[in-house]
Amino acid sequence: SERLTNEQSLFNRNISDGEKTVELKDKSELEGLPQDYIERHKPDANGKINITTSYPDFYPVMKFAKSDDLRRRMIGAFMNRAYPNNSDALKNMMRTRYAIATTLGFTSWADYNAKDKMIGSGGNIAAFIDELNATTLPVAQRETAMLLDQKRKVHPDAKEIWDYENWYYPELVRRAKFNFDSQSVRPYFPYKQVAQGILDTAAKLFHVTFQRDANAPAWDPAVETWKVFDNGKPIGRFYLDMHPRPGKYSHAAEFALLDGIRGKQLPEAALVCNFPEPGARDPGLMEIGDVETFFHEFGHLMHHILGGQQQWAGVSGISTELDFVEAPSQMLEELIRSPAVLAAFARHYKSGAAISAELVARMNRASAFRRAGGIATQNAFSAMSYDIYKTAPQNVDLDKVTDDDMRRYTTIRLSPGTHFYASFGHLAEYSSAYYTYMWDKVIAEDFYAQFDAANLLAGDVPMRYRHLVLEPGGSMSGNDLVKSFLGRPQNTAAFKRWMSAEFADSPVATSKQAHPVH
Repeated sequence: SERLTNEQSLFNRNISDGEKTVELKDKSELEGLPQDYIERHKPDANGKINITTSYPDFYPVMKFAKSDDLRRRMIGAFMNRAYPNNSDALKNMMRTRYAIATTLGFTSWADYNAKDKMIGSGGNIAAFIDELNATTLPVAQRETAMLLDQKRKVHPDAKEIWDYENWYYPELVRRAKFNFDSQSVRPYFPYKQVAQGILDTAAKLFHVTFQRDANAPAWDPAVETWKVFDNGKPIGRFYLDMHPRPGKYSHAAEFALLDGIRGKQLPEAALVCNFPEPGARDPGLMEIGDVETFFHEFGHLMHHILGGQQQWAGVSGISTELDFVEAPSQMLEELIRSPAVLAAFARHYKSGAAISAELVARMNRASAFRRAGGIATQNAFSAMSYDIYKTAPQNVDLDKVTDDDMRRYTTIRLSPGTHFYASFGHLAEYSSAYYTYMWDKVIAEDFYAQFDAANLLAGDVPMRYRHLVLEPGGSMSGNDLVKSFLGRPQNTAAFKRWMSAEFADSPVATSKQAHPVH
């Protein structure tokens, strides 16, 4: 309804407009941060250094700043960007959605919203969350024991890992245990180089070409317009809006702008992200997580373009069930594990030397640490989105749901006074279906396992994947797309290998096959 659309827009706008600034007590609080970051954050006219909650400012502080107090202040500002405004905005959405669901004969929005998806019902969402928890939490607990060992070197009596420590201590463990400092790969990922590299990789994988249209108008001068060609024939257009600016959408997402209709209309889409912006003296060095996000969102984009050649607009591009839409994006992000893929574009911005296979191997080894913790956090978010929408709105205490689910499904504790739900943008569009990310991670790892690990871009699998998974768009169910490509329903074998790679030498809890729901 128009009312719900307006409520969703307000919720997201409050997050975008809610950017906050943290004032440093003194320059020493920058200790541990990369030198290029420090150079970008000079004192202002009043001698004060200010850090915003935009992604390029926030995440480096959380990973590298030695100051516990700075990280604690940053997490508070970040979590509360849209609080208290989004407390009322979310409750309004909950009431509207509950009214829609009960009017149509459902007991909750979660049941109504699951009806047209692969998972089928709200009860199946709860079962999937519990199943994933049984697989994930034991591994996450082993990881947390390693984090606590590291933390106790400074805080001998430590018994918990807090949210403001959840990036910092994993980084220290990766340095100490796996000989990998994530700052060591940043010089290989200047923004412009990464952007071109991802275009080149996608061109080879999907057998398409890209051409920039420098004269095309867009909504901001910084936005780039690109055309996509298949054997010389135009098949779509997309826009890249990739750096922060005031009032802009503050997360990272692909937006489908125009459905494709075969012979009549080309599909169009936009990537809206917030990556470091290159300048005259700053190449915009990216974290490896930024590069992964770029691949992820480009996976959505290619799905929309390649699936945008349907007879009808309603089944074009990413018009699949919502709980299939994240599978192609999460599959493409796995390409960052390939030394060959990275070596083709990851070159040191000063020396021009390609990233070495040895450095990529250490990066991959280190990145396996804390995968289970990341999945556990995502599972907690899935539980939050379900629990918020599984009952009547008046029965929901938003702060209690948030804290209870983090305690039940993760080993991380939330700082007092933070209100995570207020900046959890997926509660608007995905509502009760945030489980989609983990449901599709299972599928994505199953897909990725079909490619040749030695040469991901070679052989017949890439084009089989394009033809059988991406090109049908929404003309087939997600369950049928999976069976068409794999020759069977998805299972959790590849996912479990990926998630528990750090502890591959010892058994972990396993779960039953993640079954498609018909």
